[in-house]
Amino acid sequence: MKDVIKRARLIYNPTSGQEIIKKNIAEVLDVLEDVGYETSAYQTTPEPLSAQKEAERAAKAGFDLIIAAGGDGTINEVVNGVAPLENRPRLAFIPTGTTNDYARALKIPMGKPVEAARIIAKNQTIKMDIGRAFGQKYFINIAAAGTLSELTYRVPSEAKSRLGYFAYVAKGAEMLPRSKFRKVRITHDHGVFEGKISLMFAALTNSIGGFEQVAPDAKLDDGNFTLILVKTAKLFEMLALLIQAINGGQHVTDVNVEYLKTSKLKLEVLDSKEPFMLNLDGEYGGDTPVELEVFHNHLEFFANIDEISDDALCSEKS
Repeated sequence: MKDVIKRARLIYNPTSGQEIIKKNIAEVLDVLEDVGYETSAYQTTPEPLSAQKEAERAAKAGFDLIIAAGGDGTINEVVNGVAPLENRPRLAFIPTGTTNDYARALKIPMGKPVEAARIIAKNQTIKMDIGRAFGQKYFINIAAAGTLSELTYRVPSEAKSRLGYFAYVAKGAEMLPRSKFRKVRITHDHGVFEGKISLMFAALTNSIGGFEQVAPDAKLDDGNFTLILVKTAKLFEMLALLIQAINGGQHVTDVNVEYLKTSKLKLEVLDSKEPFMLNLDGEYGGDTPVELEVFHNHLEFFANIDEISDDALCSEKS
């Protein structure tokens, strides 16, 4: 009896990370072939949702594995192509972007496409939670609202390519003094928060904007968001929270922070100003009001499970 051939589709962003994937694509394909995948590649185009459309097509065509190579935007599109389907293939990520929060959470080597592809050879997977907003937009890392949450899509693409992480730091320093209070109502699993906030994070992993302690006890598979509300807009208090976050996640007990777990939430703005803009995995996703929900263990990802902390998982490592 012949072995069943497994098929993989590599969806890659050719411009991500100074075109690093283009320089390594032959070796990446060799790695995938060596672990038993008959692999074909698709190069994304400037057309909107190019990666998303190809991921949906490949999933419906019965591919066993879809690999997203690019930044957080590329993996988000691939997830949005696959998540609504009944039959969902396994997914893998080759990170070549600037912040790569999802890769940090899965402990996948960044900026090293061949090493990232070799994670698939370890054959370690995890069933991951994902989020959904507005009933149709899926995200894998974070939904955020507030002036600073606009940071990722306010940084020009050219600056991201040229300056990388420092482009975000520079833009953040510029935006921090303009952070504003907004009166909101947030309905969650444990009740209702009503008051003024400057920032809201609903996180699925512990890595936000390259910082790995913003949601220090976030689990990848517990069916919950880590909800973080920042209840100050004062510059020095915001800076103090940032320092606490860098120093081991100490901000979670600060008086200016509301910190809890919830499987769903509804965010409404109560003042008469413009709505909050929502950031989904680093891209503009829409305006409030918004309802967010977790889809528990919805997608199966290849991950470097040996390197993931036991505290980040509910399920036991296999």
